[in-house]
Amino acid sequence: MKKIISFVGIAFYVAVLQAQTWIWYPGDYEIWLGNRMNNRRTERGAFFPPFWKTDSHYVVIEFSKQVDLERAENIFITAEGKYNVKLDGKLQFGMPSTLTLPAGKHNLNIKVWNQATPPAIYVEGKTIHSDSSWKVTYEDKEWIDESGKASDTSATVYMNAGYWNFDRADQRPSQFMLCREPLQAVSREKSSKGELLDFGKETFGYITFKNLSGKGSLSLYYGESKEEALDTAYCETLDRIQLRAGKVIDLATNEISAAGDFCLGNSKAFRYVYIEKEPDVQFDNVGMEYEYLPVEYRGAFRCNDEEVNRIWEVGAYTMHLTTREFFIDGIKRDRWVWSGDAIQSYLMNYYLFFDSDAVKRTIWLLRGKDPVTSHSNTIMDYTFYWFLSIYHYYMYTGDKAFVAQIYPRMQTMMEYVLGRTNENGMVEGLAGDWVFVDWADGYLDKKGELSFEQILLCKSLETMALCARLLDQQDDRDRYSGMATSLRAKLEPFFWDDTRKAMVHNRIDGIQSKSVTRYSNMFSVIFGYSDAGKQEDIKQNVLLNDSILKITTPYMRFYELEALCALGEQELVMQEIKDYWGGMLREGATSFWEKYNPEETGTQHLAMYGRPYGKSLCHAWGASPIYLLGKYYLGVTPEEAGYREFRIAPNLGGLKWMEGSVPTPNGDISVYMDTSHIKVKAGEGKGYLYFTSRKTPKSNIGKVEKLGGNQYRLRIDTKDEVRVSYR
Repeated sequence: MKKIISFVGIAFYVAVLQAQTWIWYPGDYEIWLGNRMNNRRTERGAFFPPFWKTDSHYVVIEFSKQVDLERAENIFITAEGKYNVKLDGKLQFGMPSTLTLPAGKHNLNIKVWNQATPPAIYVEGKTIHSDSSWKVTYEDKEWIDESGKASDTSATVYMNAGYWNFDRADQRPSQFMLCREPLQAVSREKSSKGELLDFGKETFGYITFKNLSGKGSLSLYYGESKEEALDTAYCETLDRIQLRAGKVIDLATNEISAAGDFCLGNSKAFRYVYIEKEPDVQFDNVGMEYEYLPVEYRGAFRCNDEEVNRIWEVGAYTMHLTTREFFIDGIKRDRWVWSGDAIQSYLMNYYLFFDSDAVKRTIWLLRGKDPVTSHSNTIMDYTFYWFLSIYHYYMYTGDKAFVAQIYPRMQTMMEYVLGRTNENGMVEGLAGDWVFVDWADGYLDKKGELSFEQILLCKSLETMALCARLLDQQDDRDRYSGMATSLRAKLEPFFWDDTRKAMVHNRIDGIQSKSVTRYSNMFSVIFGYSDAGKQEDIKQNVLLNDSILKITTPYMRFYELEALCALGEQELVMQEIKDYWGGMLREGATSFWEKYNPEETGTQHLAMYGRPYGKSLCHAWGASPIYLLGKYYLGVTPEEAGYREFRIAPNLGGLKWMEGSVPTPNGDISVYMDTSHIKVKAGEGKGYLYFTSRKTPKSNIGKVEKLGGNQYRLRIDTKDEVRVSYR
């Protein structure tokens, strides 16, 4: 009982800061909304649903609240679904939209049934209103004996209600839509067969026609590149419509609309659209409705290098395009939520938008419901990223209430993982498991015990232990901590090769392979699993060794460059950012790609999965410079949850000057640095500024502390701008 009360207290602290809002069973709305989004994918006009288990919302939910009123109060009630209301155990007539509660203590219960959309309620009164302090359950487990007496005890599991930002009675969650904005093409190019429209850059939305009329067919071929849009046989996405008798028929969905001003029903990603029509089909103009989630660009970065500035801007735009109801992978092909893509989106988000609601929605959707029957997205490594993302979320936001809500599903997911470990306490790919790691331009063995997977499992167990400690779950903390310690002790004996001075890729039947790849080695650096000597070995023998299989996806470049930054190689990483992401810009990119190989040329850059235009040219994991520049150049990280204590360790990395801001839960931290000055202004929290100086530095506020060698630090405990002169 003590632990349950502590969880309630956490949620109530959040709730008292809220006004009334629509509430639901936590995770249910997110799963429902995610199903709508994940099932919008098409393959050349054909419906293409996800291939993993799809869960649904609970159809009956009870909402309850205990109140203590000084005076009688009228409340307004509305719900999404059919509902009843009980006051102190007594059912009220009908489905009352208003109710008077007398003064005193009362139990208020509202039970909602809705098969189509998640049961949700909105309650508004002077002191009583729906918020996250309400209790919710999908099974009340109450019963009545033969005498008519209700049960005195219950095994019901109550959760604190979920919510987002639907804060008015008429703002029904089931009616949610992203924002739209009309846009026009920047150029048009007519040919004998059709017309090619160029919207100037990668975009996402719905094609519109002005005064569409006539009789016949009209076809639209979309392209992230000009070549794709003009290739009617192989472009990834297309639409076809038929006009007859004053009606427009969308042949992909069989939806029928009136002729005239017309908007396609399915959103698409494109820069170019090629349109072919029969002679009797007429229209005055073609445009689009750009669709987006309104987010605030809170993070910022500028420096003396305009190419780096452009990389940051295009990275931010890439993130904007892929930040929708959830963080999706790419806007053209999948448009799905993948855990490996999402964890990187979360980290970039913390340095750009700091949209914590989008993170929570995505975590809920990826987890789904019990029972667990497969890994997240069916991918073993993606399950481990899901665990890691929750502790990241807590550290950046300080939102302990969310950890308390999601923790039961963390437990059941981890039990699924542990049920698939071998006699060494390690994971191997079993039937139904997709062992992904990365898209590689070369052979990547997926058999046996992969060192990469064991490192992620170990970090996931540590995350479970940390969350259990946070929630006062002592038995869980001891159990998960013990398993993590045991597994970590096996990593080097099982996988470190003293001859190669690196971790080998895998073991098969207890025998180390001779293959060395970058993946486990760079993660051992990032997680601090290798001592200083082995980290230097990894840097020289793996990360800086061109004979090791190269990484050509931004996905794993994210971690490779993070490992190098953690090893103090910011100058090298800056050049890599300019070469790799600058290379995409030089190829004409207006958003960053799923994969980039500098050795490819021309239309080779468009191909993937054995298809000429299979590659996504707007992919969330392509925006990783946002994270790297914020964390390792501006150097801002939370040392305690929610930036109560922070660390600022700026590093120019070869730049002459840089400036920027990093968002935190309740403010921003601004940093400026050139070759002789540092300026810091912290909107919240306290922390230390760390820097290197050959001469004794000076500060306008506080006393600079020497740490040893040329290393110094300065306590930042003011909202005023702190200025440091150094050399």
